[in-house]
Amino acid sequence: MMKTFLSRIRHHRRITTQVLFTALTNGYVKGFAEGSIYKGSSKALCVPGLNCYSCPGAFGSCPIGAMQATLGSQRYQFAFYITGFLMVIGAALGRFVCGWLCPFGLIQDLLHKIPFLRKLRKLPGDGLLRFLKYIMLGLLVILLPMVVVDMVGQGKPWFCEYVCPSGTLMAGIPLVASNEGLRAVVGWLFTWKVLILAVIVILSIVVYRPFCRYICPLGAVYGLFNPIALYRYSVDEEKCISCGKCQKACGFDIKTYETPNSPECIRCGKCKTACPANAICSGFTGFRTGAANHRCPDADETILKENINQ
Repeated sequence: MMKTFLSRIRHHRRITTQVLFTALTNGYVKGFAEGSIYKGSSKALCVPGLNCYSCPGAFGSCPIGAMQATLGSQRYQFAFYITGFLMVIGAALGRFVCGWLCPFGLIQDLLHKIPFLRKLRKLPGDGLLRFLKYIMLGLLVILLPMVVVDMVGQGKPWFCEYVCPSGTLMAGIPLVASNEGLRAVVGWLFTWKVLILAVIVILSIVVYRPFCRYICPLGAVYGLFNPIALYRYSVDEEKCISCGKCQKACGFDIKTYETPNSPECIRCGKCKTACPANAICSGFTGFRTGAANHRCPDADETILKENINQ
């Protein structure tokens, strides 16, 4: 059927983009082979998604890690480059980065494809848990690196060191596995990080993207820009029939027909594919008139009839 065919094309296009971007930003094969870290000039630059500096394959730095390193430094009091970088990317794309460009987002997407007896739409206490990522951002990424310092005035990257499962998977485990010296000195902290990773892996099978939904401080930053980002979703109110199929298709359970630019939306496009009336569209146009007045282009009548009959 045409609807199913188009859905598969759109789905594989996103997965392909995620894989290619992950390979592009984490393609230093020599690092994985030798258990070393790339130290070229590109490491001074940040990439849009989570990308651990210590990952053997990483060509760039993670903006969250760089933010903590700068705020905790003796030499700097404000991360002008990182703040500017996040503002530019956020204002342009919002959480599109989470849905299309983040390596750890790709891993969660693949994990969620694993069959399970019962998939959950959300965890108990979902409404409150969603605020946890903002606490992570404010407390572990910004506040503690600035105010909790050692004897020489140096702060720690609290989120990276004590929480980040992406760093554990892409950096900690590969480095420990390939370096005998590191294996001899790992202690409780590494065990704690592996435990967090294990919990996220299990939850990712049952719930769609739990790390992005509840924990990721980078997602919190980009989410704040979603309502004003240049790339945005629009709902054509003249076409929308309020059937709720967009919400049902959304892994984050967002009522797209009411809040197309929700801070939680990662721009995966599932709502657009599921809409039987072709009432949801996206792009860099339509932001001047706002979602309520924007008109989405007409689709082929055959496809629309097929969608509505499903």
